[in-house]
Formats: sequence, C-alpha cells, structure tokens
Amino acid sequence: AKREALRFIAKRVNDPIGLVIFGKHAISRCPLTLDKSMLASLVGELQLGIVDPDGTALSRALVTAVNRLKHSKATSKVIILLTDGEPSEGDLRPEVALEAAKRYGIKIYTIGIGSEEQRFAMHQLYGLVAIPRVNKELLDVFAVETGGRSFLAQNPDDMRAIYDTIDQLETTVHETDIFSTYYDIFIPFVLLIGFLLLFEQCLATFVWFGIW
Repeated sequence: AKREALRFIAKRVNDPIGLVIFGKHAISRCPLTLDKSMLASLVGELQLGIVDPDGTALSRALVTAVNRLKHSKATSKVIILLTDGEPSEGDLRPEVALEAAKRYGIKIYTIGIGSEEQRFAMHQLYGLVAIPRVNKELLDVFAVETGGRSFLAQNPDDMRAIYDTIDQLETTVHETDIFSTYYDIFIPFVLLIGFLLLFEQCLATFVWFGIW
C-alpha cells in the first residue's frame, strides 16, 4: 500500500496532496503541499501502530481530511480513503462525514484492503484471531454519494491497478501562457556576405590595385 501510494504521489506533480492517518484516533500528518519529497518521506516512515490500532476512526478521519480540503480553490477536490476495517465504537456517525464532504464538493475514492468475508488467522501468542472485515457497503456509500468510486484490493496488483484508475479519472486541464523563442537564421548569412564584401574590398585595395 505504501509503495503504490508513493508511486501515485510521484505522478501527481502539479497537485497539492496531504496526509491523514488514523486508527483509534485520526491525525492530520501533513497539510496540502506541493513538496512531494517531504510527503514521500512521511509516507515512507508510516508503520502500523503509529496511531493506536485498537479502533478504526473512519468517519473522523474523513472529517479531518475535509477540514484540510474545504478552503482549497482546486477544480477537483478528492479524498482517497484507504482502510482494512470498519468503523469502531466511538467513531462519528458516517452521515456526518458524508454530509461534510458533500457540502464542500469533495469526491471520495474508497479502497478497502482485504475481504468482505469474516476470516481468521493463527497468532503466535493469541491463537485464532479474527482478521478485520472490510465494510464494503459503507465504503460504497461514501464513494457513490460523493461522485467517486469504490474499490477492493486483495493483492499488490489490485492496489496498483486501483491507483492507476484513480490517476486516469482525475485529470485536469491546466491553462498557461505559451512562450516561443525565435531565432533569426538570416544573421549568419548577413555576416558571411559582409565578410565577403570586406574581403573583396581588401583585395581591391591592396592586391588588385597593384595588378595592371
């Protein structure tokens, strides 16, 4: 997920991008910035457990991201929501996050990592533990209601394809002045003709003058 996020950031050269991370709490890690090297460094340093992992503040994270985007003058304002679970107790109601995004014209693309099915894994210390289930229905609502799209990633290839799809969907035409540089190609010819005339004058004065 980090590798493909870094690849996506590198491709969006002209777009300010920010970062919100969340677990039990939601934290704005980086405001909107064009400093992609700094942003890439922050994403590269992310590790599970930086934020308390005993919860998924999904809606709170969305509201935090909306607060970062609401004053943006961009034509298209987008949130990419990446999660492997569903909202935990104590999170904001999904309707709050959805209303905030719609109010400020923010499109949400959701990426669920994992499966909608309840699965289990064997932990070395705790034995059989449940793997977080992706709430695909909620992610679909966030995406559809704001004009985005919802995706489910189950392997690295899925993740790359999803980011490539979002990159293709979010294209913006930038208008700018066009500057042209003109070169006068006749100048070398003028200099050559001037040199030949000067050479002829020298011959006429110092050489041909003495020939009868």
